[in-house]
Amino acid sequence: MSFKNRVEGTSRSVISQKWILFLCISSFCAGMFFTARMWTIPDAKGGITRTTGVEAERLNLVSEGCNTKFLQQKDVKLVSKDVFGEVSKTHNALQTLDKTISSLEMELAAAKSAQESILSGAPISGDSEKGDSPKKRKYFMVVGINTAFSSRKRRDSVRATWMPQGEKRKKLEEEKGIIMRFVIGHGATLGGILDRAIEAEDRNHGDFLRLDHVEGYLELSAKTKTYFATAVKLWDAEYYVKVDDDVHVNIGTLAETLARHRKKPRVYIGCMKSGPVLAQKGVRYHEPEYWKFGETGNKYFRHATGQIYAISKDLASYISVNQHVLHKYANEDVSLGAWFIGLDVLHIDDRRLCCGTPPDCEWKAQAGNVCVASFDWTCSGICRSVDRLKEVHKRCGEGEKALWKAAI
Repeated sequence: MSFKNRVEGTSRSVISQKWILFLCISSFCAGMFFTARMWTIPDAKGGITRTTGVEAERLNLVSEGCNTKFLQQKDVKLVSKDVFGEVSKTHNALQTLDKTISSLEMELAAAKSAQESILSGAPISGDSEKGDSPKKRKYFMVVGINTAFSSRKRRDSVRATWMPQGEKRKKLEEEKGIIMRFVIGHGATLGGILDRAIEAEDRNHGDFLRLDHVEGYLELSAKTKTYFATAVKLWDAEYYVKVDDDVHVNIGTLAETLARHRKKPRVYIGCMKSGPVLAQKGVRYHEPEYWKFGETGNKYFRHATGQIYAISKDLASYISVNQHVLHKYANEDVSLGAWFIGLDVLHIDDRRLCCGTPPDCEWKAQAGNVCVASFDWTCSGICRSVDRLKEVHKRCGEGEKALWKAAI
């Protein structure tokens, strides 16, 4: 081979190697360019979408050579962790929302009650005039004396004995926080002669609480329910008392008795009993719904006798809120006891609320155990109370000074 041929062969070999190197570099650059384009995906706004935490973890696992099954398990764990975290946050947010709604409902109920009290003319504390919003004055107890249209003489006997009159009654409200009112509804005919007689009596004494209720012996359960619902709206008191107008009461002793239980919630105090359920028609205290109490001859559940009893504010409020669904039995004291069955109520049996008339209450007073209330069981009140109440008051009364010295 000549020298010329060798030079041409060498030259072609060099040129081929250069082109091969150039093509390799070009291919590498092109590969890098297209690879970068594939990893940067534009978002809806033309920007670059960043790799999420789950995707980054997946890439990391792939680079480490993990198999597909392990990768799927890892994805499930990561996604589950995120889901549980969101569920927990949602649950906490719902709890906070529930508490806020409950708080608002309580504030709304309080504001509604205050508005109703203002519209009904309830007394307001003197400090409320200075504040931005009016507040009801706090009282210790409201004593509602159940009476009827035909009981004018009974009311006068009560006024002449254990119920303070005029300025003394006002002083009792201001200094002791004790409200006393005769409780009565209206006649079958609104504005009739019966209503006008009560209105005239009220103008003379100013000691009535008129209810939106039609008077009637068979409607005593409804009257009791309306009394508590009305009283709790008019006066913000710790206790609400119901007493019949043929019973003698020592108000100071009653106040001290209730004051001993003022720190206890849901108090129901009286002389607790459990009489027989009377199924026979035509007898006094007949119970038409006797079958609800089991077999014939069964007894009622424990409840306070109807002559006098007291309940704390939370129970009176419960009656007020639920008055439209509380069932009424034939006997008023049974109805009240039934309303508290199933509730967490403290039943207090205090026999000083059902002393007998003299000599029973007199002997107890002489022994230093003054009775709260006195009446005759045979009459469900003081027999011939109009004639005998002054005598009972004289022999069993606590004395006028005891009322003003009562520790409340």
